[in-house]
Amino acid sequence: MPSLSYTSRRELEEHSFSPAVTLLVPVAAIVLQVLLAKLYWRLSILDLPLIVAIFFAVSRRNPAAGTLTGAAIGLAQDALTGRPIGVNGMAKSVIGYIASSIGVQVDVDNLTTRVVMNFGFSLLNSLLLFLINRRLLGQADLHLQWVHELIRAGANTLVAVPIFLLLDYTKRPE
Repeated sequence: MPSLSYTSRRELEEHSFSPAVTLLVPVAAIVLQVLLAKLYWRLSILDLPLIVAIFFAVSRRNPAAGTLTGAAIGLAQDALTGRPIGVNGMAKSVIGYIASSIGVQVDVDNLTTRVVMNFGFSLLNSLLLFLINRRLLGQADLHLQWVHELIRAGANTLVAVPIFLLLDYTKRPE
């Protein structure tokens, strides 16, 4: 007779990362983001720190850790890009919280889920950045260009899928 297990899905599939991966991957993403944008301006459409924040949030499946990871990555990105400190921190905190909450409920290792998730979170990030800049910073002349944001979300999704596959090798089960 098969035995029943009362272990939750979260407990079964929660992952951790070595301290080196936890520190070096976000730093590398932020530095690469800054360098790519300076070398070729069209590559500024990518948001590598967002992709890394989403990956760590859904892998850890802990809303508090996802929020803190998103905040840390966003604040570091703000510090290196010259944007007002806290803009990316706030947006990525919200995304980290939502992504980790979804990670508890949904199979985030599925390719289709990853595509939909990255596309949706990229659009959400654009919307949050717009709202923060427009409402909190008072930039009334700022307008959202939906076609550009859809292209940005598509580009980030295309880049995120192989990055997620590479970062899967860094996971270690709890």
